[in-house]
Amino acid sequence: MGSLTGKTAIVTGSSRGIGADTAQLLAAEGANVVINYRSKAPRANKVVKAIEEAGGRAIAVQGDLTSAEDREALVAAAIEAFGTLDVLVLNASGGMETDRGADYALTLNRDAQVGMLEAAAPHLPRGGRVVFVTSHQAHFIDTVPTLDAYEPVARSKRAGELALREQIPALAELGITFVVVSGDMIEGTITATLLDRVEPGAIEARRAEAGKLYSVAEFAAEVAAMVTADVETGHTELVGGGKGFVA
Repeated sequence: MGSLTGKTAIVTGSSRGIGADTAQLLAAEGANVVINYRSKAPRANKVVKAIEEAGGRAIAVQGDLTSAEDREALVAAAIEAFGTLDVLVLNASGGMETDRGADYALTLNRDAQVGMLEAAAPHLPRGGRVVFVTSHQAHFIDTVPTLDAYEPVARSKRAGELALREQIPALAELGITFVVVSGDMIEGTITATLLDRVEPGAIEARRAEAGKLYSVAEFAAEVAAMVTADVETGHTELVGGGKGFVA
């Protein structure tokens, strides 16, 4: 019996990378997991298959988080499949795409995050948890500059975090806790690859300053751990300690 046996988790943006690894770790702890993807069904189905082959339960649900209809459908699918919704991991993010419009970063990283929480919160029980995944570059953007190419995304993610934090009192009344997990650049992610392409040497320079950059698997383990960690609502887990961002 795992620590999440009988509980259900939605992990947004979980067809690959950090989200996929987080989903598999939660499933290993007994959770029923909803794998959310925007457009790559085969990738999402591969994650579901891996979970099922390991003895877990999961479904893949298509949903563009910038669509209110899709957000509601994602929650409905979780409840229809598993009868409950206990955990929401807000992992999906973006904004460096060049074909989604000038306001896409803010729409996805702030508005869609709040909308997803609003869709899920009425169904989360007392003891439910919401985990928001962000980066040090975004969390500390008001005090520590980041790469020019990433600044619009960082500011949109910070706006999303602040907007979600405004919901903490209302969530507390419902007995739901909210936790932020912040990490440095993550080796092997799409964002890190794009940044290094735009600003060659960026990853190597950050690795030298931080001393270590987490892999996707290592960071996902930290995200998964915060789903059941005994911390107060509003807690921020600085994965790796935030060298170069905090004194």
